[in-house]
Amino acid sequence: MSDYKFFKQVNHAFDAAAKYSRFNKGLLDQIKICNNVYRITFPLERDDGTIEVIHGWRVEHSHHKLPTKGGIRFSMTVNEDETMALAALMTYKCAVVDVPFGGAKGGIRIDRTNYSAGEIERITRRYAYELIKKGFLGPGSDVPAPDYGTGATEMGWILDTYRQLKSDINAEACVTGKPIPQGGVRGRTEATGRGVFFGVREACRKAGDMTELGLQPGLEGKTFIIQGLGNVGYHTAKYMSEGGARLVGVAEIEGSIYDPNGIELEKLVEYREETGSILGFGATKELGSNTAVLEAECDILIPAALENQINDSNASRIKAKILAEAANGPTTASAHQTLKEREVLIIPDNYLNAGGVTVSYFEWLKNLSHVRFGRMEKRFEEGSYRKILNVVESGLDRSFTEEEMKELARGADEYDLVDSGLEETMINSYDQLNELRKKHDIDLRTAAFLNAIEKVGVMYEQMGIFP
Repeated sequence: MSDYKFFKQVNHAFDAAAKYSRFNKGLLDQIKICNNVYRITFPLERDDGTIEVIHGWRVEHSHHKLPTKGGIRFSMTVNEDETMALAALMTYKCAVVDVPFGGAKGGIRIDRTNYSAGEIERITRRYAYELIKKGFLGPGSDVPAPDYGTGATEMGWILDTYRQLKSDINAEACVTGKPIPQGGVRGRTEATGRGVFFGVREACRKAGDMTELGLQPGLEGKTFIIQGLGNVGYHTAKYMSEGGARLVGVAEIEGSIYDPNGIELEKLVEYREETGSILGFGATKELGSNTAVLEAECDILIPAALENQINDSNASRIKAKILAEAANGPTTASAHQTLKEREVLIIPDNYLNAGGVTVSYFEWLKNLSHVRFGRMEKRFEEGSYRKILNVVESGLDRSFTEEEMKELARGADEYDLVDSGLEETMINSYDQLNELRKKHDIDLRTAAFLNAIEKVGVMYEQMGIFP
C-alpha cells in the first residue's frame, strides 16, 4: 500500500458520483480542487534546549461557503496528501448534513507522546500564530476543531492565542471543541459517536433495506465490532450498546478481542485503564493481530480509527452485513468495490461521522450569538408545561408528585437542544441519501458524494466567477 494516495481515493469516489450530476467538467474540477494549501515549518525549542523543526499543514478545500471548517490532528501520518483529502471530505460532509461551511483540515507531523505538556502548548500556539498570520484562522474565515491527537485543551490554547493577537468580539467563534468555560457547547465531546449511533440506527430502521440484508429491522439484538476506543469509538460503542446492540469485538493498537456472547464496554474500559491493554479481558478470545477482529462474525462493523483500514488485504473476508464508517476514509476504493459486489451496506464516512462538525456548527452559532442555548426559553417552557399538566391533573383521580412534575415539565437545556438538533440532522440527511441511492440505483457513498456535488455545484453556479 506504499503508493496509496488518500486524496486520489477521495477524487475517485467523487468522479463515480459526478457521472450522475448535471454539471460540466469545468465546474466539477472547480469543486474538486483545494483552494488553498499552506505548508508550515517553524522551530521548537525543546525542554532540554535543543532545537527541532516542526512541520504542519492547513488546507482550505472549498470557499463556496465561509468560514471553512475542519479539525487539527497531531500524528506522524500527517502529510500534504492526507490533509488535502481530509479537507475535501469535510467539504462534502458539511454539504451532506447542510452545515454552511466549506471544508478545511490541518495537522502537525509529531508523535505527541514524545513531547512534554509545555512543548505541546508551544507547538500549538506557534501553529495558531502561523495560521493567523496568513489569514487561516478566524470566526469568518477558517474555524478549526479537535481531531486525532488533539482535544479541548489545544483548542483553548488556540483561542487564547487568537485573542492575544486580534481584537475581535467574536473571538470565541474562531475555534470549536473548546472547554465549556471558554465557550464550548454541551454535547460536543460525544457528538461524533452520538451521530454515528443516530445514523446506524436510522439505517437499521428501514425494514426493506434490512430484509435485503437478511436482518430484522431495528438496532435491538444486532451484533457489532468496533475498531478503536478513542473518543469516537468509545461513544459510538456506548450509545450502540444502550440502543440494544451487542458489542462482540474490539480492535485497539495492542491487539483485538472477540466474544460472541457480548463484551461489557465500561468494564473493558476500566480493565484497559488498569492494565494498559484490552488483551486478556474476561472470557474474550485474543485474535492474531490488531486488525483480525475486523473479519470476525458480526452484523455491523464500525471502524473508528484511522484511514485505509479496510483494504485489498481484508475486504474479501469481511463478514459484516453493514459497514458503518465512523473514521475518516477507513475503506479504500478497491475495498469499497469488493464489499459493494458482496452487497454489504456501506454507510459512508462523509455522512456518518458528521456529528462532530454538526455540533461544532452549533457551538459556532452559540459563540456568535453570545448566549447559551436554552437560557431564554427554558423557564418559559417549564411554566407552560406545568399549566398543561395542571389541566391534565384536574381530569385525573390523583395529583402529580413534585418529582413527577419536575420531570414532565422540564424545559430543554443546552444539551437537550444540541442533541435534538444532531438527531434531526442525521435522520434527515440519511433519508436524503437513501432516496438518491434508490433513485439512481447506486450505493450510499456515491449518493453522499452526489448529494454534496449537487449542493456545492449550485453554489458555484449562482456565485459565478470573480472578476
